[in-house]
Amino acid sequence: MTASPNETRTLVVEREFAHPPERLWRALTQSDLLAEWIMPNDFRPEVGERFEMVAEWGKVEGEVLAIEPLRSLSYRWNGPGLESVVHWTLDATPAGTRLRMEQTSVDGSRVARANAMCWRLGRVQTSVRPVDAAMK
Repeated sequence: MTASPNETRTLVVEREFAHPPERLWRALTQSDLLAEWIMPNDFRPEVGERFEMVAEWGKVEGEVLAIEPLRSLSYRWNGPGLESVVHWTLDATPAGTRLRMEQTSVDGSRVARANAMCWRLGRVQTSVRPVDAAMK
């Protein structure tokens, strides 16, 4: 299937974690923990803040659009070949937290590049472990 240049596409990934929302929130909003599962960055969880995430293949520039502590986070994600908006939602469950990531791209033909975010979602677990240790 070929997408038109202005077609909007959304990639949605959900995963349940055996951790409370507070721990996952830290993994999504603390710069040092983000660096463990995405890439080095200067992220600050404040609406209007601009940030950069840097990797060997290039950098991503972003801007925090909305934040509801422990519940949701949205930011603009502009990297090589992909301009999108990423929205995270955390929902407490009896087993821990359901984490949902939606990445919407205006250029639908490039939404496949957002798959990098999908496989990294599983790496959130690595940044939750240090949070677990710090809270003990």
